[in-house]
Amino acid sequence: MIIESGIIIFLGLLFLAVKLPIRTSLWLLGNALWVDLGVSVLAYIMHYGTFTGVMAAAVAGLMTSTFTTVAKYAIGYTIKNNYYPGKVWDLTNELLSKKENG
Repeated sequence: MIIESGIIIFLGLLFLAVKLPIRTSLWLLGNALWVDLGVSVLAYIMHYGTFTGVMAAAVAGLMTSTFTTVAKYAIGYTIKNNYYPGKVWDLTNELLSKKENG
């Protein structure tokens, strides 16, 4: 029950993150530690009060940390407007085409 709740919390936050623009997502991956801390603290605050809620928040925090590490490796990240491509996907063309269009 705890693991399933943590997965549901993580998926809810992931679906919210998918809606972000690509530049924002890459910037957040460049600041992955702050994302991990922010998501974990938010989950703990939202589910504070019961042991099950706190453990579900811990699972969601661990899954978020794992996801940001994998996404940073696979997709890449930006720091100070410099894009560092990932090992799996290189989004350079997408970033340049958006920059030229708007």
